[in-house]
Amino acid sequence: MADDGPTDWNDRERAPGTPPRVIVIGAGVAGLSTGCYAQMSGARTRIFEKHVLPGGCCTAWSRDGYLFDYCIEWLIGTAPGNDAHQVWRELGAFDGKTMTNFDLFNKVEDASGRSVTFYNDPDRLEAHLLEVSPADSAPVRAFTRDLRRFTGIDLYPFLTAPPLRTVRERAELLRTVLPAFRLFWRTAATPMHTFADTFQDPLLRQAFRNIFFQDPEGFPLLPYLFNMAAAHHGNAGFPQGGSLGLARSVEERYLGLGGTVTYRARAEKVLVEDGRAIGVELRNGRRYFAEHVVSACDGHTTVYKLLGGRYTGPRIEKLYSDLIERPGTLFPAVVSAFVGIRGPFGEEEAHSTTHLLSAEDAAELPGALQNSLVVQVRSRYSDGFAPPGHSVVHCTYFSDFAYWKELRTRDRKEYRARKRQVAAFVRRFLERRTPGLAGRIELVDVASPATTHRYTGNHDGSILAWKAFSDADDVAARLVGKDRMRLPGLSGFSMAGQWVGMGGLIRAASTGRFATQYLCRELGLEFRAWESDGTAAEPWHPGKLGQLPQLDRWSAREGTGS
Repeated sequence: MADDGPTDWNDRERAPGTPPRVIVIGAGVAGLSTGCYAQMSGARTRIFEKHVLPGGCCTAWSRDGYLFDYCIEWLIGTAPGNDAHQVWRELGAFDGKTMTNFDLFNKVEDASGRSVTFYNDPDRLEAHLLEVSPADSAPVRAFTRDLRRFTGIDLYPFLTAPPLRTVRERAELLRTVLPAFRLFWRTAATPMHTFADTFQDPLLRQAFRNIFFQDPEGFPLLPYLFNMAAAHHGNAGFPQGGSLGLARSVEERYLGLGGTVTYRARAEKVLVEDGRAIGVELRNGRRYFAEHVVSACDGHTTVYKLLGGRYTGPRIEKLYSDLIERPGTLFPAVVSAFVGIRGPFGEEEAHSTTHLLSAEDAAELPGALQNSLVVQVRSRYSDGFAPPGHSVVHCTYFSDFAYWKELRTRDRKEYRARKRQVAAFVRRFLERRTPGLAGRIELVDVASPATTHRYTGNHDGSILAWKAFSDADDVAARLVGKDRMRLPGLSGFSMAGQWVGMGGLIRAASTGRFATQYLCRELGLEFRAWESDGTAAEPWHPGKLGQLPQLDRWSAREGTGS
C-alpha cells in the first residue's frame, strides 16, 4: 500500500477519541511484527519502508523465471507446540503453507572427495560418524549423547519480554532450565573449535566446524545441538514460499489487521520535541506524526543518523561505537551466486553441502574469509523456485564487506569484473563435480555484501547483525531487558529487530512482540495477540509473491546483481 493514508498522520496532535498512532521504520520481519502486534493491541500503525518489498534481508528476487531465495536456510518454530511456532501463527507467517524438512542438517566434503553427513537423528548420526572414523568413538558418542538430551528439551521463551514475565512464566522457564542446567552450562562453555580439535580424523575436525554451512567462529557446542535437535523434530524446517513468501504472509496479516505500509519511503530523521519522539521526516521532506516511533532498521543508522547521535549511553556506545568495529563481533557478510540450470541437479546429492576448498581454489574467490563454498539445491526447498524441468542452486561463502565496498566505490568496472570472477569459478566448480553441467547453466546471478548493504542498509552488509555468543550478546540482552529497547533521554521511541535482539528471524519477530508489550504500557493499551485464522488461506503458490524486482534491471547486464 503506497497511499498517504489517513490525513491525521500529518497532524501534530491526534484527533480526539482516536487510538494512539505508532510509526514503524522498516518493513522487515521485526517491523511487520511490531505493526501486527500494535494493531492487535488497539493502536493505529504505519510502516515506512525504503525498498519496494517487505522482508528486509528476508527476501528474494526473480530472474528469467527463476526465484532466487536469499535468506532462510532453516526456520525455528515450524512445528507446533512451542513459543516460536505461536509467534509465527500470530503473525500469519505459515498461512496456506506446508513445510519441507530434511533428514540431514548439512554435508561437508573435503577437496579429496571424503565427506561426512550430519544427520539430525542422533542414532543415525552416531552410526555414520563411527563408520567415518572408528578411532573417534569417544567424541562422537559424547556429541550424540548430548544431542539426544537436547531432543527432549523444549526451550523457546519468545512470548514475553524478560522484565514483564509473570511469576508463573518465570516458574515454567525454571522448570525447563533447571533439570538441564548443567547440560546448558557445559555446552555453552565449550567452544566448538575446542571440541572439534579432539577428533583424530582431519575431516571431522573441519566438518564439525561447518555444521552451520560455514564456520561462524566463536560459537560453543550449544547452538549446534539445539538446532539439530529442533530439526530432528521438524521444528527447523523450510516454509513453502521461502523468505519472501514468509514476509509476504506477515505483510498480508498486517494489512488485514488494518495497518498501512508505504514503500519507497526512506526515513531521514526521527522528529523529537522536548525529549520525546513525535514522528518522522522522510527524504522527500514530508513529516508524519505519531504518539510512538519504533525503528526496526539498522541500529547504527538509527542511533547516529536518524537521531543524530544525541541519545546514547554506555550501553549504546559500547554496541554501536565500540563492538560494531571489533573483528568477529558482527556475523560475516556473504557472497551469493545463484545458478539457474536447465534440467535436474544433484538428485543424489544432499540438499546442502559445504565444500572444503583447496588453497588454490579458495584463492580464486574474491574477498573470501574461509576456504569453503556452500552449495545448496534450492529448488528442492520449495515449489516455484525454478521453472518446470529446471533447477536453481545457491552458492555462498563468507566474505569481507570492506573489500567489496571499496571496489564498488573506487571502480565499478573492476567491481563487476570481480563478480564475473565469482560466476566463472562457480561454473567451473560445478562442471568439475558434474561433467557436462556447464552446458546446461542458463544464468549465474551474483550478489555481494555491498548489494546487501545497498538494499537493506545493514551495517557492513551483515545479514544476521551481532554474532551470538560474542561480546555483544550480553550487552544486547541488557538493552532488551534492562533498557526495555529504549534510548537514554528519549521517550516515545523504541528499537526492534536483530540489531537489538540478536540475529535470526524468530528473534527479530519476537522483538516486535516485546517492543509492543513495552509501548502498550506507555500508551495505556492492553497488549493483545491471537493466532491468524489460516484455515481460509489459499495454498501457497509463486503468484502470491506478487510482482518481484529483478536486480539486473537496476544494475549491470552481466548477470551479477548490483
